[in-house]
Amino acid sequence: MKSLKKLLTMSLIATAVMSTSTSISAAEKDWRMATPWSGGPWLERDAQNFADHVNKLSNGDFNIKVFPGGTLGSALKVTETVKSGVAQLSHNYISYDYGVDPTTSLLAGHSSGLTPEEFMLWIYKGGGLELYEQFRLEKSKVVAFPCSVLGTEIFLHSSKKVQTLEDFQGLRLRTSGAWAEIASRLGASTVVMAGSEIYSALERGVIDAAEWGSPEMNKPTGFHEVAKYVMVPGVHQSGGVLECQVNKRKWDSLNEQEQNVLRSSAKLSVFDSWLASSYADLAAYQELKDGKNEIVNLDPSFITKILEETMAWEDENAAKNPWFAKVLTSQRKFKEDMNNWSEYRLKIGESEL
Repeated sequence: MKSLKKLLTMSLIATAVMSTSTSISAAEKDWRMATPWSGGPWLERDAQNFADHVNKLSNGDFNIKVFPGGTLGSALKVTETVKSGVAQLSHNYISYDYGVDPTTSLLAGHSSGLTPEEFMLWIYKGGGLELYEQFRLEKSKVVAFPCSVLGTEIFLHSSKKVQTLEDFQGLRLRTSGAWAEIASRLGASTVVMAGSEIYSALERGVIDAAEWGSPEMNKPTGFHEVAKYVMVPGVHQSGGVLECQVNKRKWDSLNEQEQNVLRSSAKLSVFDSWLASSYADLAAYQELKDGKNEIVNLDPSFITKILEETMAWEDENAAKNPWFAKVLTSQRKFKEDMNNWSEYRLKIGESEL
């Protein structure tokens, strides 16, 4: 009888321990996602898509709550929020850490870099994903991988017509990151300001022009209402990616299957974002064409000068930064491999041969 009671007691204890462990495990996977975004497609569509994919692929084991910028920490210091553990993961733009290392500009997308489609090929087939993860882990102590694709941006919304290098020189331009450096070298007077301040600055003439995002992203900003000219193509940001970061301690606590859920969800989100943003850009750009703005195509000689200045800037950084050199070498090699693409593939969007 005593043996039976002992067995029952041990069984109850074991059940209680297992129940407690399950509860703790479930609680640990109620994760907070920090973002820099106050609203719009990157918050409401892309970040939420990732959270939904993780929940579905894990059969509900993960429950991720997406927070807008500023609610879990500084909107421009999301990496610190994740590294400290205030948030378990994030949806972020790596180039916000440009001041830590300019290599971030290559991984985020920069002037005369890779198109959205090239970025996806480089990331998943050209060795880009491995470099991205290694860089983030070494430099920022977080686990990170791309989880959204950025479309080609509008070059400028401007109150002044800009078509040539001469037009660009002296332009009071709102920008950020690598392009702020390169644009300054090309003669612009660059100003860094928060996105929320751009409309007012354009309207009051504090700045002449601003770059922000693709047609879809720019539409709700209203920049086209206070700046007559719209300059294309966006060679300053031909494409890029957003990332999802995971706290390193949390990542290490996951098993391989759980880690694969996060990786697979990120890859699915990249494809989703490419489809959604590419299609939304079509309608948003058509509205600009049909509206009161004047669409201005950059002079080819100006584009060539941007390419040349960008390469000079790249070479200077590669000479003093091993990580920058490693990523740049990989991307340039990939571009060489893409040289014969146009010989057998039709251009997207061209209806005539």
